[in-house]
Amino acid sequence: MRSTTAARTTTPGSSLVRRTAVAASALSLALLVGACGGSDDSSADSDKNSGKSGDKTKASAAAKPAADAAGATALPQAELEKLALAEGDVKNYKIAKASAADVAAGAGITTDNNACTPLIDVLGLRPTGKPGASTPLRISSVPQKPAADAPPEDALAALTSMTITAETLSSYEGQGAPEALEALRAAGKACAGGFTYTVGGEKTKVTKVAPATYTAGDEAVAYTVTTDVEGEPTTSPLVAVRKDGLVAAFVAINLGGESKQPKDLIDAQLAKLG
Repeated sequence: MRSTTAARTTTPGSSLVRRTAVAASALSLALLVGACGGSDDSSADSDKNSGKSGDKTKASAAAKPAADAAGATALPQAELEKLALAEGDVKNYKIAKASAADVAAGAGITTDNNACTPLIDVLGLRPTGKPGASTPLRISSVPQKPAADAPPEDALAALTSMTITAETLSSYEGQGAPEALEALRAAGKACAGGFTYTVGGEKTKVTKVAPATYTAGDEAVAYTVTTDVEGEPTTSPLVAVRKDGLVAAFVAINLGGESKQPKDLIDAQLAKLG
């Protein structure tokens, strides 16, 4: 899904196409498969575990003591899926389980720095650590439809205003959930200066992982991930929130403009967790 550079004209339409392609290339292939594939019903349960290491930044609320999660029992897959966001839970968003293709693409992402693996896990719809159950989602905002007589550029602008979000909801045994957040903190610190990841044989350079602030749940970790795509920086907010033994991790990208933390989705997910 990398942009082709055959035509770099400065017409509004071609500029929007290029921005969309650049933004799309900045996020993991796993997320983009879902964005481009519509709402197929082929979904895959993600009880796979990935991620070692961790990150250490200040990007959260005052955390509840990890001891609060010490007695957590991992939920069965079916119970966890009932708690995950679903179509109709959040207005103006299309929500679907990640497909088998999404999960397979995410599983194939590698990095040149193992310390950054927890960040790659979030980018690739993979759970960090060793959850007892995990379910990945792909979420896209519903763009406003332009008027019937609107010029083609307006229709393209509406499409490129769409925000794509990947969420992975995971349930952990014992201290697994706090440990997953701690792993992300350590990874953020170790990989602040950037790293390279590979998807389908194609390398992408993350130039910076900057701490951000997010307050929610028992504790939260947040970053702004900047990716260099064909010389253009593209940012993606990454947020992981813990509620007892559950962790909801999000990464978002806007195809044509500024990418913002998906607060409405995070709030809706936490409300559903109770």
